[in-house]
Amino acid sequence: MSKYIVEKENDGKRLDEVLFSLGAASSRSKVQTLIKDGLVTVNDKTVKPHFWLKEGDVVEYTLDLRNQTTELKPEYFEIPIVYEDDDVIVIDKPAGLVVHPGNGHQEGTLVNALIGRDMKLGRAKDPIRPGLVHRIDKDTSGLLVIAKNDESLDYLSAQLSDHSMHREYLALVKGIIYEDEGKIDAPIGRDKMHPLKNCVDVRDGKESVTFFKVIKRYRDSDCTLISCRLKTGRTHQIRVHMEYIDHPVIGDPLYGSGNRKIYDKGQLLHAYRITFKHPKTHKEVSFEAPLPKHFQDVLDTLLQ
Repeated sequence: MSKYIVEKENDGKRLDEVLFSLGAASSRSKVQTLIKDGLVTVNDKTVKPHFWLKEGDVVEYTLDLRNQTTELKPEYFEIPIVYEDDDVIVIDKPAGLVVHPGNGHQEGTLVNALIGRDMKLGRAKDPIRPGLVHRIDKDTSGLLVIAKNDESLDYLSAQLSDHSMHREYLALVKGIIYEDEGKIDAPIGRDKMHPLKNCVDVRDGKESVTFFKVIKRYRDSDCTLISCRLKTGRTHQIRVHMEYIDHPVIGDPLYGSGNRKIYDKGQLLHAYRITFKHPKTHKEVSFEAPLPKHFQDVLDTLLQ
């Protein structure tokens, strides 16, 4: 019997979706069979496959070992490494790269590439996300810190939980933001009308806070370049918050409307700086990654 305590990033997701991402079975339908056969409980109760999980729920399940691959497939492709030592590795993830296997992406992920480097990684969380302290969306580019042992994973995860790890993003958003800086304090929860989206939910949502500063206004192109700093780390947080204040991220295919005219190949959102205390030295370190070419190319075409 395996046990999983629901984390922030899976708050509001369906039980069968989360179990599939955890590798409980080799397909979504097999996960649903496990649940229907009573081999899964949430808080010691049997539930249905579409049960909506909440942060802190205790999920216990029996792995379906039939046709189940328990080892991650190593793959060999280049990944941009910003920094590496015996305890951590900082990656500048390109847009379009999925971070870990799950939900139809069993191969070609960042984790597959890390395993392909014969790299030892912390595995305290679960077997298909070794070393992952946090993650960013497929079409978001930028910095990720990976833990190379369990001690580092625990130490870095604690910083993520208590908000002492700082993650800063650059985003090009629709419209002109006239305030030089601002704070968006709006709780986020699962959009019950759209299973792939989150939304601001003042009644049932979790605390979500985003700080932003204007870097440049492109008045003739009707968009604004901003930096964002996350206090909390909800799924799609910046994308949800910017749509909420009517300034959706340019190129975002899921949130906003009329924001894909300048660019339509994914959100122009880049995790450009990450700051944390090193797990070995306990000293604060900070890393930065320049804008990727596709993002910079868009900025170069804009009229001020």
